[in-house]
Amino acid sequence: MNLKDLEVFNDSYERCSASPEFVARFYELFVASSPEVAEKFRHTDFRRQKRALRASLYLMMVAVQGYPEGVAHLERMADLHGAGAGKLDIGPHLYALWLDCLLRAVRESDPFFDDNVERAWKAVLTPGIEFMKARYEGREVELRGPE
Repeated sequence: MNLKDLEVFNDSYERCSASPEFVARFYELFVASSPEVAEKFRHTDFRRQKRALRASLYLMMVAVQGYPEGVAHLERMADLHGAGAGKLDIGPHLYALWLDCLLRAVRESDPFFDDNVERAWKAVLTPGIEFMKARYEGREVELRGPE
């Protein structure tokens, strides 16, 4: 990932955020992606969940830049999404579905979506996803910032 990826991601994120359907469409796609995901979201307050996702996407971008508030957010999310009593138990295999559905929603919401935009979203979000997966598996991993 490089600084250009951050810029492309941020511009696309802003265009997507301008569409009130963006986050709703993502959750529509994600919940329909597998019975396991549907079960995980069975009792979800989607109004609250949509706000949380918007904040998380921004904070994932901030985290990959090494800002403490972004890293702290990812650590909290990794703990919440981990395995064990009182946790959401979001297994590593679900993150590929999450990213795929998110990119489909971006493709539908960003009028300037192209291969470069898709690559930027992947470049910015993959370090956070890998962080979440590693923490679930009990491994330590460092977030890599722009090169």
